[in-house]
Amino acid sequence: MDRTEPQEPAATSDDPALAPAPEPGPGEPVSTPEGVGGKRRRPWVRRVRLTALALVLLLIVPVLAVETALRINYMGDPAEGTYSRDRDAMWLGHAWVDGRKKDADVTALARRLADTGIRDLYVHSGPLEHDGTLPKSAYPRARWFIDSVHRELPGVRVQAFLGDVLANGGPDGLRLDDAATRAEVVRSAGQVLDTGYDGVHLDLEPLHSDDPDYLPLLDDLRALTRAEDARLSVAAHQIDPLPNLHSVAGLFADHPKWWSQEFFGQVARRVDQIAVMSYDTARPLESTYGGYVAQQTSLALEVTPPTTHLLMGLPFYYESDFSHWGHAETVAAAVRGARLGLSRTDPDRELFGLAPYIDFAATDTNWKEYREGWVR
Repeated sequence: MDRTEPQEPAATSDDPALAPAPEPGPGEPVSTPEGVGGKRRRPWVRRVRLTALALVLLLIVPVLAVETALRINYMGDPAEGTYSRDRDAMWLGHAWVDGRKKDADVTALARRLADTGIRDLYVHSGPLEHDGTLPKSAYPRARWFIDSVHRELPGVRVQAFLGDVLANGGPDGLRLDDAATRAEVVRSAGQVLDTGYDGVHLDLEPLHSDDPDYLPLLDDLRALTRAEDARLSVAAHQIDPLPNLHSVAGLFADHPKWWSQEFFGQVARRVDQIAVMSYDTARPLESTYGGYVAQQTSLALEVTPPTTHLLMGLPFYYESDFSHWGHAETVAAAVRGARLGLSRTDPDRELFGLAPYIDFAATDTNWKEYREGWVR
């Protein structure tokens, strides 16, 4: 049934409401049905404001949800016994093999590493040329450094940290899709093993998830290192924190930073050691960074076979930009996050450790937080 609005009684000539309104004085705004000053509020202005508000909410709400989830993931206490297994590693700079370091430096390094559980040193010995070759002039003092470490730190392995920028469709860089280039990478690995290195540590970036040419390269390198009784290790990208995030990110970025969990597992099954570069995460808070490392640790443990040594990277450096907030990405948060992930997923895993990056940027605070949180 239709409803009509009640009608007000008609006004009479004596009604004060019918008296003419006073004229506005000089300088006073004229009030009209359209608004003060006679200006009508345009409908499109309101629509623009509503659209802007909707976009802001679409951006902010998911970010707040993710940060809240990571903060929750950082809560709780790590399990007892989730401390050092004496199976840690460390990335070292190029100065150790190019002639800048001396005997006194090795002695100081040995003193610093004593009782830390660091058993592998990934010393930068490249980079590889874009064709996969490696000039011997890149590491003239390698033999001296290897012998010095073996003398000062018995039981510690020295691996040649080799890497290059990948072309990935661009004009410059190493091309994994070229069979001749891959063969040269394998030959370069054999070259450093002949020098006396205990293993090869490969770091190719940016390496896209599911790269069809990376796994065959690892198979060839593994055959070589096994024949030489040496180690094969790789630096690994972070794992999708949300399912298929690398695919979604690929729509907006040329080089998404994540690997699928499946691809991570395929890589882990082909190497002796896999070290996650669990820094440069863009997390703005220490608690959310720690929660992110906890999540990454769990994701990696789920697909890394127990025969492969898994390492979680530690940020032994300070930067402050959008990809790495120094106040948030602390060693203390990374250590606690790794322990939480280990506790929840596989607390008895023996082949597990942490890997500080990198020696020349490390501070006393970095070392203190690493020792207090992990080394027991």
